[in-house]
Amino acid sequence: MKITGEAKQLRIYIGEADRWQGQPLYMAILLKAREMGLAGGTVFRGLAGYGANSRIHTANILRLSEDLPIVVEIVDSAEKVEAFLQVLDTMVSEGLITTQAVEVVKYSHSAG
Repeated sequence: MKITGEAKQLRIYIGEADRWQGQPLYMAILLKAREMGLAGGTVFRGLAGYGANSRIHTANILRLSEDLPIVVEIVDSAEKVEAFLQVLDTMVSEGLITTQAVEVVKYSHSAG
């Protein structure tokens, strides 16, 4: 797969404790993205954050949280991201989903 030039970046902000069909939501999103042929995805675990309910989630030792912020990031063509957004609508019940235009400078993999 080769992607260059204009693309779309998708960011999904959820909680670590969020689940979908018995598995962590972030993993379900990655697996669904792979199944649908999106170029790739990465999951980031945040140190602290809050969302619509304004409740702080933090890794602070004094307030050890098991629901840290999670961001799933995916970059692919606008068409593939738009199609994936329809699937995400059924998977993500709480959270924030954003998109933005990006330019892919390089996307490659090893020959092995």
